[in-house]
Amino acid sequence: MAGSGTRVSVESMIDQGAGREPADLVLKGGRFFDLVTGELVAGDIAVCGDRIVGTCAEYKGVREIDISGRIVVPGFIDTHLHIESSLVTPHEFDRCVLPLGITTAICDPHEIANVLGVEGIRFFLDSVGETVMDIRVQLSSCVPATHLETSGAELRIEDLLPFASHPKVIGLAEFMNFPGVLAKDPVCMAKLEAFQGRHIDGHAPLLGGYGLNGYLAAGIRTEHEATTAAEALEKLRKGMHILVREGSVSKDLKALMPIITERNSPFLALCTDDRNPLDIAEQGHLDYMIRTAIAGGVEPLAVYRAASISGARAFGLSDRGLVAPGWRADLVVIDNLEGCHAETVLSAGRVVTDELFAARRAVAPVGRRSVKARSVTAADFRVPARNAATTPVIGVVSGRIVTDRLDLSLPVRDGAFDIDPGRDVIKAVVVERHGKTGNVAAGFVHGFGLKSGAIASTVGHDSHNICAVGVSDADIATAVARLGEIEGGFVVVQDGKVLAEIALPIAGLMSHDPYEQVREKLHHLREAAAALGSQLEEPFLQLAFLPLPVIPHLKLTDKGLVDVDRFELIEG
Repeated sequence: MAGSGTRVSVESMIDQGAGREPADLVLKGGRFFDLVTGELVAGDIAVCGDRIVGTCAEYKGVREIDISGRIVVPGFIDTHLHIESSLVTPHEFDRCVLPLGITTAICDPHEIANVLGVEGIRFFLDSVGETVMDIRVQLSSCVPATHLETSGAELRIEDLLPFASHPKVIGLAEFMNFPGVLAKDPVCMAKLEAFQGRHIDGHAPLLGGYGLNGYLAAGIRTEHEATTAAEALEKLRKGMHILVREGSVSKDLKALMPIITERNSPFLALCTDDRNPLDIAEQGHLDYMIRTAIAGGVEPLAVYRAASISGARAFGLSDRGLVAPGWRADLVVIDNLEGCHAETVLSAGRVVTDELFAARRAVAPVGRRSVKARSVTAADFRVPARNAATTPVIGVVSGRIVTDRLDLSLPVRDGAFDIDPGRDVIKAVVVERHGKTGNVAAGFVHGFGLKSGAIASTVGHDSHNICAVGVSDADIATAVARLGEIEGGFVVVQDGKVLAEIALPIAGLMSHDPYEQVREKLHHLREAAAALGSQLEEPFLQLAFLPLPVIPHLKLTDKGLVDVDRFELIEG
């Protein structure tokens, strides 16, 4: 496996650590950040194979790297993400973020599992066996996420158990169906009971009080959906390990900075959840979170602990997270603690280079031709008024996946509600794309700012049906058709013409292109959406969360509008 590094005998590690033999590699002349005491400690760092064998002393090495004036910190751990949301394969994600110092990632292949089921999980396990960075997998617990949408696949406990003993598998991924847990749904119970004693990720936005107690009693231990300090503190007090999130849409770091303290840091970690290559290129990844937190007044010791040792302990990765003898040699050489710009990265004792990436074995893509949506026309998107004075409208706020419910009076034409661009209310559509039901649902959304045209995507959490918003029903229909032609992706349409697009033919979620090309196409898509009037920083990722019926308050799936607070469809 590419991510395993070179293992050598324990005898060699002892001899090199004791200084009796030259170490395989020595980082000389720098200091390391001791996450136990908070001190910057001078001395060489000796590495044998994939393990640190010496600190706080002078060493000779077969290979020596001068890091004078630099600081060494443990490799960063992204404790919860969906690699599919980076729009690239695990191999390209590896190449994109490992040079930034992210040496471990704990992923939930939930997106591809909702499209392809077992085949998607197998693709991920095959892929992460070949990456340079250590990517661990949590088995997707909620496929489909709810009964309120049409998914491409279903994973029952019998489907998950064959993967449970895989060396890259930690446990059970985010348990989003918290109403099902509290209702003791038999499908939920079977999965929870099978993974008692192993790690189970949480996902319970805004849940508190007795409901949170009942949810945690099932053995759930982490939470990345806390969006306020008050919510996070209640969950900390009840034993949850809080994964502070800063993605491309869900930006919780600023709100949670007050809880990132030295006292709380053993029970905190960092995650991105969903972050695209454009934001990674322009801002960074976990390194960006560290810089931002410190600039916001967070103690460096607290945030560097959260970025490494605390996350490792939360997920049972007991071999990493400190710069100390006997620990895995995942190391990042940075300019300074405040800047956190990686200059040299070691993954399992190997210096990260282009040659290291080039030596990986390829994994064949899966999920081609997964977009099987039926043909649609503008007439499919009518929202009958049925003598109602108002209709529910999804209220989108930039940087949040929680949406508001707005009950608005809209223009009525030919017995159907119509858009009101003057109030920034446009059409929202979800089209089932797995070839199962042919469902089409339409409603309205506020907050995108479009003045013309339409944007559409096959990335629509969690079931990944086609989702679109637009001022023109005809342009929405054109966009839906184009997504079928390119096997999924993102498109921007105006007056019947495609202005920009990116093909994501791997399950309609990921490109097979290098991340640099994906990043460039995302630039064009963002510019094209802005030309239509989009006011959102990330219109496509914001669009992707419109159909997510486990995040409050109002969502739209292929089955219709969902009142998430009541966890039920709104009757039309």
